[in-house]
Amino acid sequence: MEKAKMTVDKDFTIGVVDKRLYGSFIEHLGRAVYGGIYEPGHPTANEAGFRGDVLEMVKELQVPIVRYPGGNFVSGYNWEDSVGPVSERKRRLELAWRTIETNEFGFNEFVDWSKQANSEVMMAVNLGTRGVDAARNIVEYSNHPEGSYYSDLRIKHGYKEPHAIKTWCLGNEMDGPWQIGHKTAEEYGRIALEAAKVMKWTDPTIELVACGSSSLGMPSFPEWEATVLDHTYDHVEYLSLHQYYGNAEQDTPTFLARSLEMDRFIETVKATCDYIKAKKRSKKTMFLSFDEWNVWYHSNESDKKLDPWQIAPPQLEDVYNHEDALLVGCMLISMLKHADRVKMACLAQLVNVIAPIMTDNGGAAWRQTIFYPFMHASVFGRGTALVPLIQSPKYDTKQITDVPYLEGIAVHNEEQGEVTVFAVNRHLEESLPLEVDLRSFGKCRLIEHIVLESDDLKAANTAAQPNRVAPHNRGDAEVSDTLITASLAKASWNVIRLKVQ
Repeated sequence: MEKAKMTVDKDFTIGVVDKRLYGSFIEHLGRAVYGGIYEPGHPTANEAGFRGDVLEMVKELQVPIVRYPGGNFVSGYNWEDSVGPVSERKRRLELAWRTIETNEFGFNEFVDWSKQANSEVMMAVNLGTRGVDAARNIVEYSNHPEGSYYSDLRIKHGYKEPHAIKTWCLGNEMDGPWQIGHKTAEEYGRIALEAAKVMKWTDPTIELVACGSSSLGMPSFPEWEATVLDHTYDHVEYLSLHQYYGNAEQDTPTFLARSLEMDRFIETVKATCDYIKAKKRSKKTMFLSFDEWNVWYHSNESDKKLDPWQIAPPQLEDVYNHEDALLVGCMLISMLKHADRVKMACLAQLVNVIAPIMTDNGGAAWRQTIFYPFMHASVFGRGTALVPLIQSPKYDTKQITDVPYLEGIAVHNEEQGEVTVFAVNRHLEESLPLEVDLRSFGKCRLIEHIVLESDDLKAANTAAQPNRVAPHNRGDAEVSDTLITASLAKASWNVIRLKVQ
């Protein structure tokens, strides 16, 4: 195999990596809440009913922010149903996923859980069936100190101190015909503007995320973004992006190249934001929140067979394999390559529902294959992302051409005196010789070379075999002054950690 090269310089920076790039997502969908983060009576559950084994794994991921309560769920969500005495809460038909929502676990419980998970809350408001009034009221309930109806109601419910939630999403995927209260770009832009105004009048310290297109494949993309921003540009800080990929055709070379489409998606949204910036003669830069992203396709057929109106049925329970972990790694690298503009992101979702963590009700919890690249990036990918100058052999697929076998980036954590190189070898049959030139850093020493590899691309972790696919630190990277040499195993995710001396 021809050698791949990466050159990085500490002065050639992309941007500071916002820790919220490693956020996640909990929706009232399937077993994400009931049987996932919340299961009273479980052997590890605490007094609040939060599963301790899941909390420990979430802490292992170091998730800094979690989006809640949806997702499609939020477009039919009456937040008042989820607060106050549990015995008085209403059971509802949940139309987005055709289940019964008991509201046993609600808004305040999620705030409590997030604190125990060392995470902040990214709260979404319902702009589907509801609108401006409900949006201002939940901000008042959550963030106003006292002396008003909704702040005093929070205090009555046992929460003297405000929740002080900083980040709020203005609805969810409102361009999707599947959405409760689906709107045109003009309709959504207007209601998002008015909701933004009253939410910030209620609490001027909050930041807001407007809905972008539900995916890059939407017919209205990117006109939707331009129209929505025309209304909301001066009132929001972020625009959302959503994208999932699958390999239903069993074309792994194309599947692993999908992150190149993600790059183009981000670039197009950036360009659209900057067009509106220019149109409005604004000095403000719009940042991006990639608040839904993952691999999702394994569970599609089984979900079609579920009977409706169950409580917390096993929906969207993708069992992830090794090749899925490789694409998740590539997608993480794509976001790091755009760390100047992509400041928040949410791996969708966190537990059981297309998730890195899986559980059995009443039983064990285990880490899926995608857990590992996400954990590595979250733990070791803090600092400043550096421009990666890459030379790599390439391949073509039927759909995507000029795909580099090497996908990679480096992050410099100046405070810790470390540089971390993240690299994926997309080649399915051969190892990839790699040289990384760290010419500006002076002498470095190797801390470790972590590798996630498997001889079986379809290998997955299960309750019976929870460690079938797991990383090791026996990578062969060597460092000579400022030059790293390594052989990246076929179809592998690699984390090369260095100490700057």
